[in-house]
Amino acid sequence: MNLSSKFLLASLVITSFASCSKNPSYLKDQSEINSLSQTNESIRLEPRSEAIVFKATGDIDSTLKSFRDLLGPLNSAPNVGPGRREVNWDGGPAQLTNNNLFPGDFFAATDPALPNGRKRGLLNTTPGTGFSISDSGFSFINAGYPDQFKAFSPKKTFIAVGSTITDNFFRVPGKNIGASVQGFGVVFSDVNNASSTSMDFYNGDRLLGSFKVPNVGNNNPGGFSFLGVYFPNEKVTRVRIFSGSAALSATQNDLSNGGGEDLVVMDDFIYSEPQELR
Repeated sequence: MNLSSKFLLASLVITSFASCSKNPSYLKDQSEINSLSQTNESIRLEPRSEAIVFKATGDIDSTLKSFRDLLGPLNSAPNVGPGRREVNWDGGPAQLTNNNLFPGDFFAATDPALPNGRKRGLLNTTPGTGFSISDSGFSFINAGYPDQFKAFSPKKTFIAVGSTITDNFFRVPGKNIGASVQGFGVVFSDVNNASSTSMDFYNGDRLLGSFKVPNVGNNNPGGFSFLGVYFPNEKVTRVRIFSGSAALSATQNDLSNGGGEDLVVMDDFIYSEPQELR
């Protein structure tokens, strides 16, 4: 399927979900792209910055498939053509799991001796103290968390430690060369309210757009949300994720478990093949 066909497909399948209900909105032509609002968010951001937005909660599979189809086939080795990359955190080894030791450059490896699975061109940074992956719902932080968080692609999920902010930069897979993407999406677990979780997309220092992640409410602990955004005419060099209203900690419970903050974890990251910046 060529890019123009995939763009048309995405234009026809963009859907906003509330829990498991489906309320389709269709993009018919350029004028509609310029003016359409979806759940109070305009996808016309500024000149040249149109965005195609994919959102879902509850059963996110069909929306996730549409986003993947737009980006193209899954790439698993460096030096390949267009397509997409995915990180589901299950490739992290046991010694970096259920602790605060997961390195932000784990999937940005450049050493030729390392396996291709480490060379996905994704570099994570945070103003917090680091990153963590867990296959136990972060029970090592708080014993009540496994009832709040679920893994979409079992078993590991991902957080920034001591912060709700994760900045994502891109490299040519397998090389220390700056890169950009056109599309980026994330699966979230347990987004309870409409304002706690969002993603900002940048080209350099220029903000292309800020998008809220749809929420599952307080009656579906661990329920899934998905947000993916594709820019047909832009280069995305950084994506900042705000995941929840507070960081996970031993003393902080989630809204749906008697706490006062919306705690959120992340699972799959899905993004177009990083292309060298020129």
